[in-house]
Amino acid sequence: MLTGLELSQVALLMAGGIVLDWLLGEPRKWHPLVGFGRFAGTVERGMNKGHGRRWRGVLAWMVVVLPLAGAAAWAVTTASAVVGFALHALLLYFCIGLRSLRDHMLPIARALEAGELAEARMLTSRIVSRDTRCSGEPELAKAAVESLLENGNDAVFGTLFWFAVAGGPGALLFRLANTLDAMWGYRNERFHAFGWMAARTDDVLNWIPARLTALSYAILGDTRSAWTCWRTQAALWSSPNAGPVMSAGAGALRLALGGAAEYDGEIEKRPLLGIGRPAAATDIRRAWRLVARTCIIWLAVAAAMGFLIERMAHA
Repeated sequence: MLTGLELSQVALLMAGGIVLDWLLGEPRKWHPLVGFGRFAGTVERGMNKGHGRRWRGVLAWMVVVLPLAGAAAWAVTTASAVVGFALHALLLYFCIGLRSLRDHMLPIARALEAGELAEARMLTSRIVSRDTRCSGEPELAKAAVESLLENGNDAVFGTLFWFAVAGGPGALLFRLANTLDAMWGYRNERFHAFGWMAARTDDVLNWIPARLTALSYAILGDTRSAWTCWRTQAALWSSPNAGPVMSAGAGALRLALGGAAEYDGEIEKRPLLGIGRPAAATDIRRAWRLVARTCIIWLAVAAAMGFLIERMAHA
């Protein structure tokens, strides 16, 4: 461990961070990631201009990420044991988004189940960038399920993986990099060069977590369908990490996802994902349960590995 934590301690602190997230939810004021996003936006507006935008983007990424991750690593390694443990748990709490997923997604399911289509469109527009103004229940349910599956990896399991590798600073580094990818990682004229570092770094940091997430979805859902979809569809998706996660998740739920979606008034023809019927309101809850069960399994595996390693060390 880069931060001096034993694996048994990692499992305990991992559980502590998740419990804090579940009990407290996202901070309503002064959320660190919101503040980080504003700071990153200011840096981007100041540096994303002129010549050499790729290297300006590399420098900007280093300026906004490395000082914060370095300060977190210094804090947890120089503090007393008790304070250090608390800092690890707090960093994980600020970085993980399990309850946030539930709080954003289940209201969409409730609105659709109640026939409140306008409310469901408004709620869905808050979590996706596609146009939802004319969307019906299948399109809204599909958007919510896709977001749950993908953000299960980005907001939960990637964060837990890097917490296991490097404690709270590892979780923070991952979430900052993932946030910058969401802000700068677009393949358009403004960000194609400047966002290169943000996109590639997120690809690297997410490579292992995404495949562990896809494997978890497959084990906990319809395994055969998930594996078939992963093997045949993942490479068709534009993102090397979202492809395995979303194809395996769609197969695990036996749903037809992907396909056409409207962005900024234009129809984008995305590859098809999954197998089976179109998504419905009840499938949002099914996708949420898949993410929640995966979180429980990851905690159990971390605890079991910590216990076994501790037993072997004292044998």
